[in-house]
Amino acid sequence: MQVLGALADVLRLDADATAYLIGLAQERPRAVPAPRQRAKTEPVPPSIVELIDGWPNDPAYVQNKYTDVLAVNALCAALSPNYAVGVNLLTSVLLDPAERALRRDWDDLTEDGVGILRSELGSDVDDPRLMELVGELSVRSERFRQLWARHDVRPRRGRVSLLPHPEVGDIALQSDKLTIGGTDSMTLVVFHATPGSRDAELLALLGSLTASSDEAPQRDDRSARPSD
Repeated sequence: MQVLGALADVLRLDADATAYLIGLAQERPRAVPAPRQRAKTEPVPPSIVELIDGWPNDPAYVQNKYTDVLAVNALCAALSPNYAVGVNLLTSVLLDPAERALRRDWDDLTEDGVGILRSELGSDVDDPRLMELVGELSVRSERFRQLWARHDVRPRRGRVSLLPHPEVGDIALQSDKLTIGGTDSMTLVVFHATPGSRDAELLALLGSLTASSDEAPQRDDRSARPSD
């Protein structure tokens, strides 16, 4: 450990990178792994789905360690079409021009995303999903190639994001990331605005618009029903 500490000092690594380096060194030698098929997607605990669906005023979603969206509530889906089950958020922010235009902090966001991915996966380089994701992004995104080659690691943490929304305007939202126990590194991400702020008012307005949109088909169905 002293040698690793000295190496970290020479390389001027921060605390997160130092912890990552020590973690790699502590990995036990492994036998050559047998060929593995891509693992099935782990289901989100039903209680977590019920929890976020019960938050009409707080956008929230669940992602795995690869940034695949596994569950999302209605208000979060209203923030961006890429907050949808099955979407890989890192891929969308790097490759989707519309998503990039939505992200005023795109440079910081992509640095965090790639650094967190590397930190989450550690030395599990034989992970088939990781190889697929890294391979696709390496081919299609110069930005990803640059960031992946830097070997930066970032902790999983919340951030403040400024999101321009076509219906309500710019909203500044704080996100918090919570690890879901008993899962393979699933994360619950919740957005919220400062109480009493204009951002909170805009988020409430978006919530009202979302609720109205969800109720409209139901009203249409009732109005179309013949009277007794």
